Amino acid sequence: MAGRGSCVRGSRGPSFAQILKKNTSVPPGMHMPFLAPNFSVNLNNNSADVGSKKDVLPKSTKGAQNAPAKEETRQKNIPEELLEKYRRGETHAVSALYELAQLLQFHLEFKETVTTGNIQGLYFAFCAVIDGVEYKTGMGQNKKEAKASAARSALDEFLQSLDKKPKLLEASAGPPPLPLKPKGSLCQEPLHAKFSYERKNPMYEKIPLAVKQMLNKLIDKHPEFRSCGGTVAAFVIETPTECEVVAIGTGDFNTSESVSANGRTLHDSHAVVSARRSLLRFLYRQLLLFYSKNPTMVEKSIFVPDQTTKLLILKTNITIHLYMNQLPKGAAQIQPQLRLNPHSISAYEVSHQMGLHVTIDGKVFSTFSCQFDQVASKVVSMSASDKLMQWEVLGFQGALLSHYIEPIYISSILMGDANCSDVRGIEIAVKQRVDGITSRLPMYYCVYRPHINLVSSAHPIEMSLAQKTLSMNWSQGDISLEIVDGLTGKTVESSPFKTGTAMASRLCKAAMLSRFNLVAKEANRQELLEAVTYHEAKMMAKPYQEAKNVLRSYVMQHGFGTWIVKSPVCEHFSM
Repeated sequence: MAGRGSCVRGSRGPSFAQILKKNTSVPPGMHMPFLAPNFSVNLNNNSADVGSKKDVLPKSTKGAQNAPAKEETRQKNIPEELLEKYRRGETHAVSALYELAQLLQFHLEFKETVTTGNIQGLYFAFCAVIDGVEYKTGMGQNKKEAKASAARSALDEFLQSLDKKPKLLEASAGPPPLPLKPKGSLCQEPLHAKFSYERKNPMYEKIPLAVKQMLNKLIDKHPEFRSCGGTVAAFVIETPTECEVVAIGTGDFNTSESVSANGRTLHDSHAVVSARRSLLRFLYRQLLLFYSKNPTMVEKSIFVPDQTTKLLILKTNITIHLYMNQLPKGAAQIQPQLRLNPHSISAYEVSHQMGLHVTIDGKVFSTFSCQFDQVASKVVSMSASDKLMQWEVLGFQGALLSHYIEPIYISSILMGDANCSDVRGIEIAVKQRVDGITSRLPMYYCVYRPHINLVSSAHPIEMSLAQKTLSMNWSQGDISLEIVDGLTGKTVESSPFKTGTAMASRLCKAAMLSRFNLVAKEANRQELLEAVTYHEAKMMAKPYQEAKNVLRSYVMQHGFGTWIVKSPVCEHFSM
C-alpha cells in the first residue's frame, strides 16, 4: 500500500557493501532545544515535513586507498555465529539486521512505501533504510511479513558483498530507485477521492461492521446503558477467514479522585484507554491458553514462541486493528485550517496545538498551559493522542506483558467519525512526532506506522447527561459488560458485572497485577513472582523501560513538552 511522504531519489545511493567501507561510525543525532516543536507543516496543502532538522552524519573520508582495509576490519567485527544462525533460519531477518546495525553502528529503520509492479489485492510494502539509503522493497499480506521480506533483501545483498573480494563500488551499484510519486504529488490528489477509495477497501468495511454487530449484541442485553457508549474504541483481530472484535471501551473522563495507593482506582476511562486495557485482559487469556500445556488449548492461542528468544510473538496470519468513532483528544484534534509557518501562527500556538496534552476531569490542557498549572493538584492523565503515540513506539502490551511477549503493534487505525473529513492531525500526532527515534530504541522496539483511514461509523455519537461520565468495557471471554464511573474510577452499583464490595474495576492496576502473577505461575517464571510490588514488576522489564525513557526524552528534546507522570504512590502496592 502507498506510504506517505514519498519522494524520488535523485540518483542511486551506495550499496550495503559501501556502507561497510565508511571510515567513521554514525554518532547519535545532535539536537538543539526549541521553543516550538521541531517540524514545519502546511496542513492546507496536505503535505508534511516533520522533524525537518535531521541528524547530522559526517561524510566519509575521500581516501579510497584506506577503504578496503577498513571494510576488512568491519567484517572481522561481525560474529560469524550471527550470520550462520541467519543462514540456517534460526534468527529472524529483522532481528539479524538490527543486530548488525548495532555492531556496525549504522542507522537502520524500516519505511513503509509503495507496492511494486502490477500487484493485485491488499499488500503492504516496506523497505530497509540504512543511513538514508533505501533498499529493495519487501511485500507481504501484513506489515510483519513485509518488513521481514525487506530485511531479507537487505541482508542478502550484505551476504553477497562478504563473498566478493572487497573493492570500491560505483554509486550506481546500489538498489534501483523505487517507483515513488514525486514529492508534493499527494497535494494534487483530491481528498474526497482518496477517502472514497479507502471506504471501498473490503477490509475497512468489514471491521466497522464487526464492531457494530458486537456493540449491538452487548447493548441489546443491557439497553439501559446505551447512552454511555457515545465515544467508542475497539480492537479487532483479523485472520485470513474473519474479523473478530476482542476488546471494546467507551468513555470521556478520567478520575477526579486523589491518587489511589492500593491500585484499585481506574484513573483514566477514556474510550481508547478502556479498550486498550480490555485488550490487555484478552492477551492475558491468550497467554494462559499458551501455557496451559494442553495441545488443543495451545493451538487456540494467538501466540507462538519466537525461535531466537524466550518471548512469544503473534502468529503470522494475525493482525490487529483499532477502530474509533471519534478523533482522540489532544494533538490529533488539530484545527484543519492551521498553517504552521512563521507568517501565519506563533511558535507559542504551535506548542499548544502539537505538544503533549493532559486530561483533567475529561477536559484537555496543553502541558505548556498555565491553566494546567492551576489544577496540578488533581489527578492528570496524558491525552489519548499522546498515549497512542507512545503505544506505537513501545507496543500496546505495556510493561508487564513485555516480560512474556514481543511488542505488539497494530496494523491500522480506522476512524468512523462522520464529522471527520481528514486524518492529517492524527497522522502527525501519532506518527510524525516520533520520526527518527527508531535508531535510538533497544532491540525489538521501533516506530510502527499503522494505516490511518476514514471508514463508515459503527456507532452513533450519542450521550445523555445522566450517563456522560460512565464508561463501558468488555473483552472476549467476559460474561458481561462492566460499567465504570469515570470520575470516581469505580464500578457503579448497577453494573452488570461487579468484582466485589470494593467496586474495583477489572481494568485497574491491581487486577492486572493479579493476572500477571497468574501467568507467571503457569509459565514457571519464578523470577517474576519475586517482584513485591506492581512498580517493581514493571521496572524489571528493562528493555521496555529503556525504550520508554528514550521516547519521553525524545519528545522533550524536540519541543513537544514534558511527559507528565502520576505520583509513584499509585504503583507501590502489592497483592
